[in-house]
Amino acid sequence: MARLFGTDGVRGLANAELTPELALALAASAARVLAAHDRSHRPVAVVGRDPRASGEMLEAAVVAGLTSAGADVLRVGVLPTPAVAYLVGSLEADLGVMISASHNPMPDNGIKLFAAGGHKLPDGIEDEIEAGLADGKVRPTGAGVGRVTDVEDALDRYATHLVDATPHPLAGLKVVVDCANGASSAAAPEIYRRAGAEVVALFAEPDGVNINEHCGSNHPEKLREAVVEHGADLGIAHDGDADRCVAVDSAGELVDGDQIMAVLALALAENGELTKDTLVATVMSNLGLHLAMKAHNITVVTTAVGDRYVLEELRASGFALGGEQSGHVVLPAHATTGDGLLTALRLMSRMAETGKSLADLAAVMNRLPQVLVNVPVADKTAVARSAEVRDAVGAVEAELGEEGRVLLRPSGTEQLVRVMVEATAQSTAQAAADRLAGVVSAVS
Repeated sequence: MARLFGTDGVRGLANAELTPELALALAASAARVLAAHDRSHRPVAVVGRDPRASGEMLEAAVVAGLTSAGADVLRVGVLPTPAVAYLVGSLEADLGVMISASHNPMPDNGIKLFAAGGHKLPDGIEDEIEAGLADGKVRPTGAGVGRVTDVEDALDRYATHLVDATPHPLAGLKVVVDCANGASSAAAPEIYRRAGAEVVALFAEPDGVNINEHCGSNHPEKLREAVVEHGADLGIAHDGDADRCVAVDSAGELVDGDQIMAVLALALAENGELTKDTLVATVMSNLGLHLAMKAHNITVVTTAVGDRYVLEELRASGFALGGEQSGHVVLPAHATTGDGLLTALRLMSRMAETGKSLADLAAVMNRLPQVLVNVPVADKTAVARSAEVRDAVGAVEAELGEEGRVLLRPSGTEQLVRVMVEATAQSTAQAAADRLAGVVSAVS
């Protein structure tokens, strides 16, 4: 059987693949496994969700599973994923559960788990939880059943934390924020205003079904128009659970996660806060990021795709900054996971500190043309084993030489193979990516 956990928790079509029964069993097993590592007290779990309709159903199942295993639940409602991670540590809980499918379409949902301190779980603990799904242990009864408490000041706690982590007030900056009709719809406008910015909120009216619908970090087109229309200094786009962000400069040009990392890396280095002058990125980061960092004597350490692998490297080596091109950026001094709101605040703070526009700051990096094609496949394993695919990749790599690169990887959350090609010319990258996508599609 395929492993239940993907690169970012458990995801699937809500009420079909990700059922209430599975959510209940998963939560109960998580409570048992994590409690087994510390039996000194009754376990406490923080539970949050994004606003998609199925989240209400799955939240009820998760709460039932946790309390049936004897865990007390602190329910924080609709909040960004990084807020849940922060509150696990702040409230001294033993685990956290975030119900969200992030940037995925509304019919999907997911369950992300955090250990004490707000850290993502290592593979070994996930395996224990998965193995415990069929555990027939006797459940507690009477006073042993867990209790549920709503944390009324959860947003305020998170907001205070983020504003305190913003080194320069944002007075004088005007920002348009696209909340993706997601978990940041209440949090992001409120927090950016508290930090001093003038805020125009976009797609901040979730109704349970409009999350990520033609908006958010995967669809920044309306944001680009709004920034120009409102004469704003920049725009920020979050995904459904706000663990990532991308930006737009005052002219409506996109500033992606790689460029944001470049700006923040130089800011940290300037202040002596970039540990070992090293940035952690994934293999998907643009070659332009590597060239820009090399020009400023900053080393780039690369990991596999997925913010969990960036996090593992940051924790293992004590580095101060890492992230992904998609906009997952991690600042371990202030967060245990990718935090789109924290990232945006630090980016705006750098603008306020230097008096420079976002376009000027982002110009430190020359982004090489990069084409990403998502190829739907029936069998990701068949693609990985295909000699025909390997030969096609080798041929393209030989054609590009040192002026480009190719990366094929299976999605960790969807039935896709992602084909990425970089080259000095957009047309060259597009042609090569389309050619490889055709080969991948044919063999699957």
